Order: sequence, then structure tokens, then C-alpha cells
Amino acid sequence: MSYETILYSKEETIAIIKVNRPKVLNAISPTVVVEMIDAVEKIAADTSIKALILTGEGEKAFIAGADIASMKDYTPLEGKFFSRQGQELLFRLEALPIPVIACVNGFALGGGTEISMACDFIYAADSAKFGQPEITLGIIPGFGGTQRLSRLVGKAMAKELCMTGVIISAQEAKGIGLVNKIFPKESLWEETMKVAKVLTS
Repeated sequence: MSYETILYSKEETIAIIKVNRPKVLNAISPTVVVEMIDAVEKIAADTSIKALILTGEGEKAFIAGADIASMKDYTPLEGKFFSRQGQELLFRLEALPIPVIACVNGFALGGGTEISMACDFIYAADSAKFGQPEITLGIIPGFGGTQRLSRLVGKAMAKELCMTGVIISAQEAKGIGLVNKIFPKESLWEETMKVAKVLTS
């Protein structure tokens, strides 16, 4: 399968999936989800791969949520199908028998935060932002974010984030236990690769 919206590569035993829609802040479309599922399936079948790094193209965004332009005309059934596809992707990420690192280089909002939470741990640029702002559109996190967030940061904090839609800094995200480490954006990729190499050595 050739990809239109993601970049898939390998550096020795480390796989890299990069969402490649920088003009729309790497927003998640149905195509992004289908292509990511395909890439994750390839990784699961490749026994030479010992770790996966998930990130976004460009400096502004990891994944800045769903592609609202493609969602706004969905019927209820189409919306339900999209949510189920997203959930399937996250379940597959969690089921990988290798460490998965979210390298959050910018905005991780809505589905971006949800995808990062399905990884084993999160490294973030000091300029990164996190949040579940779906409530501002009259919806809730559709990829399982309400469940993963409460397990990571506790029910009270998860409720606050989901009910207010507030966007928090990387420093705040680390303070509540969402993010493992913060690095200057210039060194984030290098530091993430260092850890990936330790995990695969």
C-alpha cells in the first residue's frame, strides 16, 4: 500500500510513522487512520523492528485533532464508523509487542492527544500543547480518550480537561503525569532517538 498522508520508514530496528499533512497541522482524516493501521500491521509482522516512534511532520503539530472539514457533513453513522476506525488504530498501537514512543513536536489536540496516550510513553517539545477540546464542538473524544486519560491522570483531572476543553502546556502535561519528559524542540528528535536506540540495543 502506498501512502498519501503518512511517511513510514525504518532506521535499523526502529520504525518511524510520521503523519504528513503539515498544511492542516497533521489533522486526522479517514485516510490517515486507514494508512496508519496498515503501517502498524506491517510493523507487527516485521520481527526485525524493536521499537516504533510516532510523530508529525513539521514544527507546528504532532496531530492537531480530527480534520473538521472532512467531518462536518458526516451522518451519525459515518461519524460512528470514523470513531470505530480510530479506536481500532489505537487498540492496534497498544497491542504492539514493542515499545511505542510518541514524539510530540507541537500541537497534540483531540485525536492527537488520544493517539499519544495509546503509546507507551510521551516525549514532548517544550512548545507542545495538549488537550481534549472536542466539547467546544459539542462532541466528546471519540477514539477512547475519556478512558485512557482518566487512567493516566486520574478521573478528576480527566473530567476537567474533557469538560472544559482547556489546552495545556507540555509543562502542565508533565505535571499531571501525561508526559514523561520535555526537551527543547531543537533536540526533541535526537533525544527520542537516543532512547529508542537504548530500547533496541
